[in-house]
Amino acid sequence: MKPIEYVKALNEYYQTLGFPAYEWTVNDSTAFTKLTRPLSECRVSMLTSGGVSHQSREPFNPTAKNDLRVDEVPWQSHASEFDINDAYYDTRDAKKDLNVLFPLERLRELAADGVIGSVAERLWSGFMGRIYNRSDVLKVAAPALVDDLQKDEVDLMILVPA
Repeated sequence: MKPIEYVKALNEYYQTLGFPAYEWTVNDSTAFTKLTRPLSECRVSMLTSGGVSHQSREPFNPTAKNDLRVDEVPWQSHASEFDINDAYYDTRDAKKDLNVLFPLERLRELAADGVIGSVAERLWSGFMGRIYNRSDVLKVAAPALVDDLQKDEVDLMILVPA
């Protein structure tokens, strides 16, 4: 049996729904930067794209497209304070243990153990809708998030895709 060509199949599926062929991002360079100090001195934040919403916020639309919303999440939030709203992956394990998708308790443990310097005041959840309009991400949403990370003096961002 021949394996499924996932990218091709996904692209063809969305075209049947009326979307244009997807233009995949190609990065010729990287924005990754080597840390200038030990990890044990770094302030760390985190972003999940898995439709994780704090119960004080509007739930994410589980079938959203081009949803550039990014919610700030207080770092001391408890795992029981979140809902997961995403129809594009199996959320059962994450609903049993949020740390599967948004490991905020593990992040706090790393800080308590001295592995990282500290957890940033704000963590993040967003960019969860199937995003076809990359220019809005690159020109508006991502730069706004970078500004917030700089205000929080974040040294390192952990990205947790769904």
